Formats: sequence, structure tokens, C-alpha cells
Amino acid sequence: MIDGIRIKVCGLTSLVDAECADNYGADFLGFVHYPASPRYVSLEQFRAMLPKLPERKKVAVMVEPGREELMNIREVGFDFFQIHFRVEHGARIAAEYISMLPSDRVWLAPKLPPETEVPAALLPLAKHFLLDTFHAEKFGGTGATGDWAKFARYRLAHPEKTWILSGGLNADNIGQALRASGARFVDVNSGVESAPGVKDHEKLKRFVVRLHEAAIAKL
Repeated sequence: MIDGIRIKVCGLTSLVDAECADNYGADFLGFVHYPASPRYVSLEQFRAMLPKLPERKKVAVMVEPGREELMNIREVGFDFFQIHFRVEHGARIAAEYISMLPSDRVWLAPKLPPETEVPAALLPLAKHFLLDTFHAEKFGGTGATGDWAKFARYRLAHPEKTWILSGGLNADNIGQALRASGARFVDVNSGVESAPGVKDHEKLKRFVVRLHEAAIAKL
């Protein structure tokens, strides 16, 4: 945690990058378990890495997982489960995910078109909600910034929930993002990379420094 702001570094694919994230104060380490992603890490790869990973919380990032996938992943050693899904599936599919995992360990990440709000029926299902940038064909990892004003509205309207800001964050915009969204929990991925799945350690360092500067400016 940096000045009261929690950080998740996502899209990790190597031990050296996980250790770098740990050294710079990341609270959560994210591993993408989605074969279509260039940052994909299989369960076998994660199992091999797990004994050597830093003592930080590990997050499995999935996209509309099936029952078998959920059954397999819940026993591997992840602390939290971030699940992206099309919002048109609504609460029905989210409830299925929750039924197979502890609700307090699930981060729901509905794919929200710009004109679409978080369905009210989703809110009672989980404690954690991640709002990412909308892309018609992709689930996250686009490098584009999201709707910070929408995030701020939900954070203020539902302070009992944990709201996680994701999408296009980097050292150059993290200050503006914090001011506009009021986020106290951020998720960074492509903004600290040299290539998909390869973290740029200097970019990550700059991100943390800029986040610190923005955070103390608000104190």
C-alpha cells in the first residue's frame, strides 16, 4: 500500500517481474488465466511459480469461466478471483460464479459499454468490483483509459463496496486518475510494460513515485 492506496500489478508472467512488483509495494499480484490473452499463464505455470512468489495476495484473472475452470482454479493457491463477463449476462452468470467461490474473494468485473451502468442486481452479490475500460472485442489490457467520473459516482454511492480502478493507468496519468476518480485501489498492467506480459521496471518505479506524489498532495 502506497499512502493508503492499494495497488495490483496485473498481467505478470515471470518471477522477476513479480519480485519487482513486490519491491515497489504492490499489494496484489495478478495472473491472467485466459488463453486469448498475450499475458496468459496456465495453471501449471502458476503452480511452478507459486513456491517462489513473494508473499503478496495472488489474483486469478478470468474471462467468463466455466464450472470446470472454476473448480480447477480454486484449489491452486489464489487468494482472489477477478472475473470479467459481458454485462448482458447480468446477475445470473455472476451468481453462478459466486456459488462456486467464496463471495468475499470474488472481484466482479462487468464489461460496461459507455452508456451502461452497473446493474443494481449485481451489487448485493460481491464486495469487490473492478471497473475497466470498455472495448467491443477485448476484456481489459487495451491500454486505454476508462470512465473515471462513472467510477467516482459508484465509489461515492456505494462506499461499503471495494471499487478497483483499472484501464490504461500509467505514470503520466495516475495523478489525474486519482483526482478524477477518488480511487483508493488501482490496477496497473499495460502502462508499466515494455511488451505484453513483460514489465518495464523503470516504468513501474515511475508509476509508484507518481502515485505517491499524487496521494500526498491530497493529504
